[in-house]
Amino acid sequence: MLRITRAMSSRRPPPRTAFTRREWSTIRRNRTPERVQRWLRSLHYNWERKGETLRSFREVVRRAQAHCLEATLAAAVILEQHGYPPLVVSFESQDGIDHVIYVFRRGRRWGAIGRSRDAGLHGRKPVFRSIRHLVWSYFDPYVDFTGRIRGYQLVDLRKLGNYDWRFSKRNAWKVEQYLLDIPHQKLRSSDARYRRLLARFRAYRHRHPRGPVVTIYSGRHRWM
Repeated sequence: MLRITRAMSSRRPPPRTAFTRREWSTIRRNRTPERVQRWLRSLHYNWERKGETLRSFREVVRRAQAHCLEATLAAAVILEQHGYPPLVVSFESQDGIDHVIYVFRRGRRWGAIGRSRDAGLHGRKPVFRSIRHLVWSYFDPYVDFTGRIRGYQLVDLRKLGNYDWRFSKRNAWKVEQYLLDIPHQKLRSSDARYRRLLARFRAYRHRHPRGPVVTIYSGRHRWM
């Protein structure tokens, strides 16, 4: 039986009794960021075409499907049960197609969990000494025909208060709006560098119209 009450503080992880048997089994099996990343990649990608869904952890488990923000919420719920705070980083892109990742710290280094239709925007190993350095590892793979990271911000999902981003059966639009509204730190980059990356991406896509773009990027040893 599920017991979710008003007394359940949004600042504390929900108790085990808040989860279904299937949900708890998922949490128990995925005790590390690396395992969560593998689990998320095993799910079908949610190829929503018009931005029509933003599902909670509960709905991700039930449907076995997620896009980037849905995967981030799922990772936050799972790892919250293993002692990790629910921290995410929101990216701002020049084309308005933003991205969100779950971030974690191991020792003094930062890593990330991510899900995307682009291979280079998934997770990162915990090898980055700051959030800014972690964000920079996404800059090159973010450049496609229109994308370019302009800013980023670290967010603690507990700041959403009593809003139910963990279990709601409805779309969690407030999370998306919150990430859109918060001020983002600027990520200043060279226009010359951007033009080189854009030209390289276009040339690769001309030769390989389909399939993931992976081999043109350096630093892949730091990808999760």
